[in-house]
Amino acid sequence: MQPVFQAAADQATQRIVYAEGEDDRVLRAAQVAVDEMLARPLLVGRPEVIERKIKDLGLRLVAERDYDLAAYDDADMITRAAEEYYRLGRRRGLMRDFAAAELRRNGTLIGAMLVREGKADGMLCGTFGPYTAHLKYVADAIGLREGVNDFAAMHLLMLPKQTVFICDTYINPDPTADQLVDMTMLAAEEVRRFGLEPRVALLSHSSFGSADTPSARKMREALAKIQARAPELEVDGEMHADAALSKRLLDRAMPDSRLTAEANLLIMPNLDAANITFNALKIVAGEGVTVGPILLGAAKPVHILTPTSTVRRLVNMTALTAVDAASHRSA
Repeated sequence: MQPVFQAAADQATQRIVYAEGEDDRVLRAAQVAVDEMLARPLLVGRPEVIERKIKDLGLRLVAERDYDLAAYDDADMITRAAEEYYRLGRRRGLMRDFAAAELRRNGTLIGAMLVREGKADGMLCGTFGPYTAHLKYVADAIGLREGVNDFAAMHLLMLPKQTVFICDTYINPDPTADQLVDMTMLAAEEVRRFGLEPRVALLSHSSFGSADTPSARKMREALAKIQARAPELEVDGEMHADAALSKRLLDRAMPDSRLTAEANLLIMPNLDAANITFNALKIVAGEGVTVGPILLGAAKPVHILTPTSTVRRLVNMTALTAVDAASHRSA
């Protein structure tokens, strides 16, 4: 994470929305963001609740000096955002009154609209409620990046001996070969943001053609398409997870593999495999640092966390979102 933190501190300060601005973890993370000059927080919530919690937690945050507020009862902001949200969704059955009601009670939607309108540079949400509920608002208000067909989610595990990115941990239940190609391209781009050169393993129960199941064929098809689209990318498969994480085993299974070292980006055949692997490694690794979920494919720098997110993870994701926002602005 050091390259990301350094980049966030060195660049112009980015305005990052915290959709659950009343959450204790969020407020503690916002304090670190201010102290480390990672970002300028924009907290969504009730001003009196936020101010009381800041005091109760012994934090040093001061409104306007250190952070900005987006209040649920800010009539001008809600009216403006609700009208734009209605415009976006009116041909999908969204009613004007319902759009306004949603804005008055949903922090993620408020944050997404602020980012859409350019009032903020990026957003973090998801510390409360199901992932899919937040993704709906992000999809409606922010949408997909040009040229991207689907969202995907990726986690980073900084283990004692190596760093591993795992995809897709939250969104696509059974991605097609083409979806796997797209998410691999997006994930590899994100890995480079961490100062690492991606080495991609397409994982399977099959080892380099040892099985001919639909899943194995899908991973082989994805490999061929990735190699055609990005011939410079280090990628191989389909392979077992142990071979992906051990060059010694990989050399035994496939001596002429394109991977020059252990894989650091694991592309899973389905959501179950990705999510189970991430959560198992997270516990078994003990003190390993986790970053994510990192949302891939969005048109703006937004990331959806989970209710189990710690202050440390929120700080890590603040830095990442700030760097994403600076890159997006300069693009």
